Order: sequence, then C-alpha cells, then structure tokens
Amino acid sequence: MGAGRFAPSPSGELHLGNLRTAILAWLFARSTQRDFLMRVEDLDRARAGAEETQLADLRAIGLNWDGPTVRQSERAPLYAAAINELRQRNLVFECFCTRRDIAEASSAPHAAPGTYPGTCRDLTESERASKRESRPAALRLRSATGEFTITDLLHGPFTGVVDDFVVLRNDGVPAYNLAVVVDDGVQGIDQVVRGDDLLSSAPRQAYLAQLLGYPAPTYAHVPLALNAEGKRLAKRDGSVTLVQLAAHGIDATEARAMMLASLGLPVESLEAALSAFDPALLPTDPWVFTTDPGSGRGMRTTPENR
Repeated sequence: MGAGRFAPSPSGELHLGNLRTAILAWLFARSTQRDFLMRVEDLDRARAGAEETQLADLRAIGLNWDGPTVRQSERAPLYAAAINELRQRNLVFECFCTRRDIAEASSAPHAAPGTYPGTCRDLTESERASKRESRPAALRLRSATGEFTITDLLHGPFTGVVDDFVVLRNDGVPAYNLAVVVDDGVQGIDQVVRGDDLLSSAPRQAYLAQLLGYPAPTYAHVPLALNAEGKRLAKRDGSVTLVQLAAHGIDATEARAMMLASLGLPVESLEAALSAFDPALLPTDPWVFTTDPGSGRGMRTTPENR
C-alpha cells in the first residue's frame, strides 16, 4: 500500500481549517492502512519559525506521521531532473508573458477565462532570443490536451482545464504544480487529501504525473472551513489558531473535539474517530466557524450541515 500526506506551506500558524484538513488526511490514510507522510512546501512564502510551530500544533492535536519530515527546499535536484526530462522530450517552451499580458489576452472574446492563451508557444528561435534580452523566461508545459478527467472520492469524476501551465517560474523556482507532482511521485504518495479549493488543480497535476510516468493518486478534496461571511477561514478572523483558542481557555484537545464534531465523528480521541470513519458519511458542505463574543468562550460553530 502507498501513502497519504499533509503538506502545509510554512507561511504562518495553521488555523482550524488547516488542522481539520490534516485530521482528514490522517484519517483517510490510516483507515486504508497507508503510511502518513509530512511534507513542508517551503519553496516560497516560508516564514521564520512557522514550520516548527505548525508541526508542534499538529502533534498537539494528536497527529503522528511516518518517517522524517520532507522539505521541498531540499529537493531541488529532483525538480531539475523532471524539468530536464520535459526539455528533452520537447514538452516545455519558454514564455515571456507578464501576468497582465495573460489577463488581457484571456479576457479577449472566445478566450477561456483564466487559461494561458498560447502567446509564446510557437515563437521562433530568433523571437525568443530577442525577448530574452528584456525579460527572463518561465517554462510552460506544452500540453497536448485541453482538459483531463480525474476521479475524486467525494466529487466523483471531475474534468478540468489543462492549459500550458508554468512548470518553472522565471526566477528559477519550480512551480507548485511541478513540485507537488514530483514529490508525490517520488514519495510513493497515491492518496491526496486536501481542501476542495484545489480540486481545479487536480487535472493539471494528474496529466503531468502521467507524462512523467507516475500513477495519478486517488484524490479526496474535502470541504473547507468558512467564516461567518462564507469566506475561507483565515487567521485574521480571530480565535482560529491553537494559540488564539488557548487565550479563550480552549486547549488543543478541545479544539480537536470541535473539529471531529464538525465531521460527525466521535470526539474522545483520534483513535475513536478512526474506528468510526467512513468517507461516505462525511459532510459535503463547508464547516462554518464563527466567533461569538456573547458565548462566554468566544466560539460558535455550525457543524450540522451534513
């Protein structure tokens, strides 16, 4: 059997939405006798001390994982090898477009919103040489399809756009879509559990995995935690990290119980939740978590959205 994983970006403290997704990733992996791996996605947005805080918070709610923590910043040779393979197979091309260029082109009539319009795909060598003088190039995948279908355990078949997406940024940093595919492939991760805001990324990643010879993982994109305004929960909402909750007298065990209750699972322990875990019974709507100063403890949750 393969492995599942949780892969946070060390950009700050984890909030309850992040921690809830981590619990779900752990439950999916453990319930299918997979290893559960921890990977820190620190190619950018890394804040000093954030990794240590995040891992401590994950341990505080009772999560454990197999093997050492892996960091993307230590895996540059793997990404370089994948990019070199794509180069040799003529599956990438240089792109000199700015974000504004792409936004303007994709807003034109008959253009697919948000997709790359192919501006630099067929430049001649002399045209590329001229553009290199004024702007460094990113590398984009030369996609041979416009869409790709994946199967998600919660959403079923999902078909999404696969355009010529970036695999190497113009500052030389591997793009997220490239790094995550290589990491999952090399680590033997065959189960990806993450927030459903990333569902639209899965077809691109599965397509690239196929090109690189990796089997596409089993996906489960789980509902997010939202604030009272229906927006993704964020630290700025207040009282949503373990440190903030502790200030209200709510410890990590109680915070975990709130998250498990929102999933309709036993709250006594992770082991009890694992015994009762059934993906088919998971809530399909987001968990609304709000701050209510009048509650005495400062918390009000709305988990009854099964």
